[in-house]
Amino acid sequence: MLKLCRITVKNPATGQDLCTVTSASPSDVRTAIHLAHSAYKEGYWSKIPVPVRSSVLSNLARMLEQKIPEFAKIESMQTGRCIKEMNAQLGRLPEWLDYYAALLKTHQAFVVPTQGKLLNYVQRVPLGVVAQITPFNHPLLIALKKIAPALAAGNSVIVKPSELAPITVLEFAELAASAGVPENVLQVLPGSGQYTGRSITSNPLVRKVDITAGTATGRALGQVVGSNLAAYTAELGGKAPIIVFDDADLESAVNGAAFASFVASGQTCVSGTRLIVQSGIYEEFVEKFLVKVESIRRRMGDPINPASAMGTIISETHLQRIEKMVEERPAKARILAGGKRLKGTSTLDRFDFSQGLFYPPTVIDGVETHDDLWREEVFGPVVVVRKFTEEPEGLFLANASKYGLGAGLWTQDIGKAHRLAAEIEAGLVWINTHHRNDPSSPWGGMKESGIGRENGIEALESYSQSKSTIVNIASVEETRASHDWFAEDVEDARYG
Repeated sequence: MLKLCRITVKNPATGQDLCTVTSASPSDVRTAIHLAHSAYKEGYWSKIPVPVRSSVLSNLARMLEQKIPEFAKIESMQTGRCIKEMNAQLGRLPEWLDYYAALLKTHQAFVVPTQGKLLNYVQRVPLGVVAQITPFNHPLLIALKKIAPALAAGNSVIVKPSELAPITVLEFAELAASAGVPENVLQVLPGSGQYTGRSITSNPLVRKVDITAGTATGRALGQVVGSNLAAYTAELGGKAPIIVFDDADLESAVNGAAFASFVASGQTCVSGTRLIVQSGIYEEFVEKFLVKVESIRRRMGDPINPASAMGTIISETHLQRIEKMVEERPAKARILAGGKRLKGTSTLDRFDFSQGLFYPPTVIDGVETHDDLWREEVFGPVVVVRKFTEEPEGLFLANASKYGLGAGLWTQDIGKAHRLAAEIEAGLVWINTHHRNDPSSPWGGMKESGIGRENGIEALESYSQSKSTIVNIASVEETRASHDWFAEDVEDARYG
């Protein structure tokens, strides 16, 4: 029997303890799911009028707006990400609640054209209890991207946040209750993936699982979910290429590539990790890019400092993995910038790096498509640069990956941009920008980057199922004349 387990949440910038939370045991999970299922069956969320659900979500959006500064500070402390990043990211979160509140009022049932005197109307109904496994890198953003459509569709929701960064998701659940989400409709169960996560996703009452995680975790959970014939959405690993053409605006491309590569310390699934630059501007691009990288490194400091440019890695385990991948690079691969854990004090604000998990923006060239640094997700501020000559080569290099989540193109030739975007094997392609996200824009991957989509109408529909009701509207006489399949006189038997 598992004993009560307490999880200590640490600040990766200082090593200090922030708080402890209780890990949900298998017994806790069963109880929570039972309560969630009872809430769904009783219908005080799943069956209430759509305008009421919409109003609760809108109310929650307004309450969340008031909490953004507080939540942003917590996010920065529990993830080590810069406060300016968290202020910008969390400032947009109410948009997801507003979007699905509005979509509820406009996404209507419809009537299907049928033969004969029949009325066939189709409605969307909730799935029941749904489970969401969310990561550490964007704790509240990714949770809310899943929670908003799930609640909008009328489900009961169980969320397991990352044990490394659960605080804001727990706080958000309390806020939701204050906004009018009924008891047991939204529950947050902290814990490890191995115990709490598996207990949640294997429960047969859970009718959908939605995860953001690494590809290995996605495969393992997919097997568990499939055994229960439940629905599954998985946003998994990535290795996003950034193709920069000779005709790109160089300054914009350098700044855009740096943003793509190093926001969140590179700890995003759509991080621009493979910079594929055309030969005509390769040398100049790399030179300017390294200047930008050095500028970022010089301005690393206390993540709570608004002037800090880049934050930490989430944990010692994650940092050691990054170090190992860089250290075991091929002999021909050269480190052009970074490559060593930061020690000493920050030149920005004299912040002591020694207690934290700081790794500088790192650039490596000489990496081939078969090398691990090209093939495998680092999930840190490490990028490789590669030269190409002609358009087909650039496209080949971009697609030379088992992943297919995000990709970026930098060019002023709009025809070329659209032509290449159509050929890149990724669920998200940005042209002359990166990391753009909107509640209305589908988000998800191809190949080993997952299945299903977050955001947009697709997400709302993935948290519901269609229900078709067919009504005979013929007169009684017509029905009698046409429905006696088992008439004793064969010539009189008919149906339809």
